[in-house]
Amino acid sequence: MADSNKKSLQEFWPWLADHCNCILRAGSPDSILYDDEDFHWRFAQENQQTLLVQLVRGKRLVGEIFVEPELISSVRATPGDKDEVIFDLMAEADGQEQVLYYFVMAHGFDDSEPPQSASKHGRLH
Repeated sequence: MADSNKKSLQEFWPWLADHCNCILRAGSPDSILYDDEDFHWRFAQENQQTLLVQLVRGKRLVGEIFVEPELISSVRATPGDKDEVIFDLMAEADGQEQVLYYFVMAHGFDDSEPPQSASKHGRLH
């Protein structure tokens, strides 16, 4: 893609699943899930039209996000607080972009970024 701050969902989703321990929070404009040391993130594909992200404590579901891939036009990365990176899953409606879902990560997408120490973020990657 021409804009280095934008990715396709096909590029982003496998990377996100591989970096699930780096998710700090995730949500949509009307809901949010916060990571916790007792929680873990689980990724699945319910069917061809639905991707699923679950936040689980032990075997108990804390919350889940259903992502409809055909609605996502791009994934936009922007800096967040401190070293956080916000990944907005964007949709186009009537020529306007809007955020459908977002993931706040402890680091960015670029694998060439220097690794952050565990003590700085408090979590392993």
